[in-house]
Amino acid sequence: MKHTIKSFALIAIVSAGVLIACKKSFFDTPPLGSISGAQLNNKVGVDKLLIGAYSSLDLIGAVDPYSIDWKSDVSNWFFGDIASGDAYKGDLDNDQADLNFFENFKITSTNPMLTPKWQALYDGASRCNDALRATAAASDMTDEEKTTAIAQARALRGHFYLELKKIWNQVPYVDENVVESRLPNDVDIWPNIEADFTYAADNLPETFAQVGRINKWAAKCYLAKTYLFQRKFAEAKAVLDEVLVSGKTTGGLAYGLEDCFRNAFDVEHENGKESVFAVQMAVSKSIENDYNGSWFWALNDYSCCHFFRPSRNLANAYRTDASGLPLLDTWNEHPLKNDIGLKSSDPFTPETGTLDPRLDWTLGRRGIPFLDYGPWPGKDMRDANTEEGGPYTGKKYTRTNAQGEKYGAQQSWATGATAYNYTIIRFADVLLWAAEAEVEAGSLDKAREYVNRIRSRAKSSCQVEMDNGSPAANYLINPYASAWTDQATARKAVRFERRLELALEGHRFYDLVRWQVADQYINTYIAGEKSFRPQLQSASFQANKNEYLPIPESEIVNSAIDGKPTLTQNSGY
Repeated sequence: MKHTIKSFALIAIVSAGVLIACKKSFFDTPPLGSISGAQLNNKVGVDKLLIGAYSSLDLIGAVDPYSIDWKSDVSNWFFGDIASGDAYKGDLDNDQADLNFFENFKITSTNPMLTPKWQALYDGASRCNDALRATAAASDMTDEEKTTAIAQARALRGHFYLELKKIWNQVPYVDENVVESRLPNDVDIWPNIEADFTYAADNLPETFAQVGRINKWAAKCYLAKTYLFQRKFAEAKAVLDEVLVSGKTTGGLAYGLEDCFRNAFDVEHENGKESVFAVQMAVSKSIENDYNGSWFWALNDYSCCHFFRPSRNLANAYRTDASGLPLLDTWNEHPLKNDIGLKSSDPFTPETGTLDPRLDWTLGRRGIPFLDYGPWPGKDMRDANTEEGGPYTGKKYTRTNAQGEKYGAQQSWATGATAYNYTIIRFADVLLWAAEAEVEAGSLDKAREYVNRIRSRAKSSCQVEMDNGSPAANYLINPYASAWTDQATARKAVRFERRLELALEGHRFYDLVRWQVADQYINTYIAGEKSFRPQLQSASFQANKNEYLPIPESEIVNSAIDGKPTLTQNSGY
């Protein structure tokens, strides 16, 4: 089903909507052999339009389905991870140089990395609106069928607008009833997003037979996430309590944590009990661009290209104390041993102190086995000119050597696209949302229980091993045995656990913003990293500006009605 969804949607379906502030797009002119809007106003057509909306979740090939634009992909790896200090941009400074500005917070409204994301997200919302209009016009659907179709379309639309809101804040909300899409961005759209997810949560079935469809419980998780971004902790807690008692995956499995941490990111274990909602990916052996595949780590493939390099600050966070607990305040005062300045042929002994085992499933480091490729060799696998990119490489969602031909693109540049799903919401994330809501409610023991479920999985999980079966490092992790006695300590522990568990999954920057600590945290990070990363020498995070990105200048220009733009630029840009 994965490949069918995307190939049909991109080739046969024409979106009747228009991109916000985009005067001309691929979807404005029906291609030869396409289906007209009237032909889709029936049960079969509605489902095809929904498939088209699902296919847009990867945000690849949205405007031109025959080209790859990794700049818009779903993972937010530079929007959410490089900007947070969990990763460096990496590679040569002049390669994809526009990414440098996400790292040093000197981004402008003309940065070419912005427009693809903006357009891809609005295209996804437009496809949802098409499905809603077709559902309303269909005469061969029962009321129940219409309700289920509407609920899916509204859930997906909520997703696209949630992404737009957290990235740009003040954005227009265009629904299926809007005729003129060039709307001003002067209204807070949180109520619209809430309404979409509430309708979906109330009307979706608990499970679908087809993998990849959004169900009731995933919609409730999205609603809880929407509440958390607004700091509506009581409302989030009420919804999450329901999910944790009754939630089920698409296939009817009760939500839970994978026994092995690595399995949450491995193609051969996807759509399991930890996957609450995931983007379904596929690759082809015949399509040159593999626009159905996952491109979110294409620039960080094992053999290419040295981008998206985990930071020293992130690696240091995985050191544990003698009790197997994280160093909540002093983690960066005890840097891990690394091989910067050494050749791969030089002797090197990896860090011998106690470490959280999730470290070596999250990033690759010298001398530690990298999946089935053998020990990470260090400098030989890092461009000699990019030592400032750090000693580490990303590991989550990286395909194994054995999986390469089966699950990796064979026709694309760098064979970067893979069949690896991207999990937008996984159950560990939900548990940590619940822990966060419990802390704010003052239920510290319950919050600790949720965090300890995460830590207990890490403790009992499979660990990275050497060829002889021995642990690859001195792993020591334990749950929190002592009660949390004050809210501030509990809050700090929950937030730190989110970093350890969800590192390099695109969430970190948005967590810092919604916690209202981004300026203090990131400027402290910059001060500690300047000597390691040249791009940070002049970096500075400005409060009340850098929490959100500038609206693309081209979109502001194209929003004009009678020569006057309807979109207003974000503050500070």
